[in-house]
Amino acid sequence: MTTRTALVTGAARGIGLATTKLFLDAGWQVAMIDRDVPALTEAAKGLAGVRPFVCDVSQPDQVAAMVPDVLAAFGHVHAVVNNAGVADFGPIESTDFARWRRVMETNLDGVFLVSQACIPALRDTKGAIVNIASISGLRASTLRVAYGTSKAAVIQLTKQQAAELGEYGVRVNCVCPGPVRTKLAMAVHTQDIIDAYHDAIPLNRYGSEQEIAEVIVFLASEKASYVTGQIVAADGGFESTGVGLPALRS
Repeated sequence: MTTRTALVTGAARGIGLATTKLFLDAGWQVAMIDRDVPALTEAAKGLAGVRPFVCDVSQPDQVAAMVPDVLAAFGHVHAVVNNAGVADFGPIESTDFARWRRVMETNLDGVFLVSQACIPALRDTKGAIVNIASISGLRASTLRVAYGTSKAAVIQLTKQQAAELGEYGVRVNCVCPGPVRTKLAMAVHTQDIIDAYHDAIPLNRYGSEQEIAEVIVFLASEKASYVTGQIVAADGGFESTGVGLPALRS
C-alpha cells in the first residue's frame, strides 16, 4: 500500500509543525515547506518521514519549482495543507499598500499558487486540500483590515476550489482557528487580552496547536471522504457567540 504524502506549508513552527507531527503519527510522510531556512532545518531535524523544502509560497517561480521537487522526492501528494501565513496587524489609517500586499501575497496568493500547482498531483490521487484561514475571516475585529480580509478571501477561495475540483474527486475544506496558545500569541498578548479572550470564548480558554492539527488531519484523511466545501471554526465557540456579553453568562 502506498504511503500517503502530505505537503504542509508554514511547517517550521506552530500549527504547521503540529500538523506535520500528527500526520507522521498517522503513518503519513510529509513535505515540510517554509521560507525560514534555519527554523525549517531545526524543525525537520530528527523527524523520520519528512523532507524539508525551502519555498516562499508568495513567489510563483519558487512554487513552480517546489512542487516538482516534492513529487520527485515522494512520487505523489495526497493532501495539501495551506498553512503559511503572516499576521501583521494595524489600524486602517496606517495600513499602507505595501503592508496590505505583504499580508495578501502570503495569506491569499500563496494559497492560490500552491493549490493550483498541486492540482495535477491531487487529481491523480483524488486527494484533499485543507486551507487555513482564521476566525478573523469570519468575524471582523480591530486592527485586522488586511489580515481579516485575506482570511475571508481564503474562505471564499476554498468554496471556489471545492466547486471546481470536486469533479476530479478532490476535496477542499477550510479550518478557521480561533485564539490559539502559540508561543507568539503568548509573547504579545497581555494578561488583560488573555482574560478577555477567556471571557468571550464559551470553552473559556485558548485552543492548542495540537487541537487545530487534529481537525486539519481529519479533513485531509479518508475519514472525511464526503466532506468538501466546508468552513470549520476550531475556536472553542468564539464565532458562535458574536460580540458576546460575558457578564450575562456568569
